[in-house]
Amino acid sequence: MAVPKRKVSKSRRDMRRANNSRLDAPDMSKCKNCGEFVLSHRVCKACGHYNGAEVISKAEEKK
Repeated sequence: MAVPKRKVSKSRRDMRRANNSRLDAPDMSKCKNCGEFVLSHRVCKACGHYNGAEVISKAEEKK
């Protein structure tokens, strides 16, 4: 039966565990209309366009 030869320190153990739960930054892309960075598959908050079409009118939202 495999038995560890030496005790694994708390620091080494925690560093090994930390790499598995590391979060990645969300992928951002530029809006084709205004050039702002937008999350993929979301409406642009700056101009209201999605997939080349205006989905939300920013003139109405300002009222």
